[in-house]
Formats: sequence, C-alpha cells, structure tokens
Amino acid sequence: MIRIAPETAADEREIEYLLDTAFAPGRTALSSYRLRDGVAPVAPLCLTARDDDVTAALAGCIRFWPVRAGEGRALLLGPVATHPTRQGEGIGAMLILESLERAAASGWGACILVGDEPYYRRFGFARADFLAFPPPTNPSRVLAKALQPDGLHGIQGDVTRWREP
Repeated sequence: MIRIAPETAADEREIEYLLDTAFAPGRTALSSYRLRDGVAPVAPLCLTARDDDVTAALAGCIRFWPVRAGEGRALLLGPVATHPTRQGEGIGAMLILESLERAAASGWGACILVGDEPYYRRFGFARADFLAFPPPTNPSRVLAKALQPDGLHGIQGDVTRWREP
C-alpha cells in the first residue's frame, strides 16, 4: 500500500535524491527551473508517496509552483517523479490525480507543465500553443489543463516567474 501525504521539511533531502535519481543532477539546468528560482512552492500541493509499512520508503513525489501566464496565474506542475524501481505501479498517476484534485478544491484555475502529451493526456492535459515557455523549451511539450470552468481564460502568452499582482 502507498500512503500519500504533504511534503515536509524532513523530506527535502530524500526528495532531492529521488529527483536526481529519476532525472539526473543536470535537471536544474532546465528552463522550468528558472521559473522556480526564488519562488516558494505551493506547499499544500507538494506531496510524497511512501510505502505504508515499517520502511516508509519514498516511492514518489510531486511539486507545484505558482507562475504567471500572460496576465493570469497558473500552477506549474513538476517535477513529478517515481523511483525507477517502482515505475509502472501507478504511483505517479496517484500523485497527479490527488494533487490536481487538491489544486481544484483550493481554487486554482489552471495548471501547466512541460511533458509528454501522450502520458499527460489521460489527466486532461492538452497541448498549449497559446503559451510561450522560456527557451529552450520545445513548444510541443507545453501542456495545460483547466481546473475550474473557464480556468484557462486569460492564460495565454509568456509564462514567467511568479510575482505578486
């Protein structure tokens, strides 16, 4: 069994190790990390997936960050990672579904990410040609999903680092 819980400060080191294992240490050079620099994550949506046994081994994690998309605000999903030895068990899907449900319940209107459309399509994401992500992001990998009715209204143009309105 897997237990999903909010990320805590005590999880940080283990999560960073998982992210390095899943994506390689060079992951922080990606353009999406520039949108995260100096911005606090949306803590209630950052979740861990652990074995619900005595080991409580970290099997996966997901994080979200606020961003500006044109004049609107949106969530930036990612990273989401599953330990390589646990891939194929549905852990990533559980994290995505649970966190998106929490995001919608907390009033977020839209979520964007950079990823593989065939994977994320099953969660309701679609290609977002109306968004311009910082280079060198491949535009065909920029995806979006409305979390509320009309949640994508006003979400267009440049995706930039979060700033208070």
